[in-house]
Amino acid sequence: MATNQTKANKKWQEQNKEYTKYLNYRSRARSFIRNMATIDDIDELLELIDGRKESLKTGE
Repeated sequence: MATNQTKANKKWQEQNKEYTKYLNYRSRARSFIRNMATIDDIDELLELIDGRKESLKTGE
């Protein structure tokens, strides 16, 4: 049986689908970096991060 808090959480997630998706992606990325990433993975991610930062700065 679902608790009131569980119902409230599900309702919030339904009403905030994009933000929930964002939080899930962010959580997975952090977990991957902390627990699974190799040096090569980290080097590639750093390049991707630098590119993303530049595109955000220039508004692309």
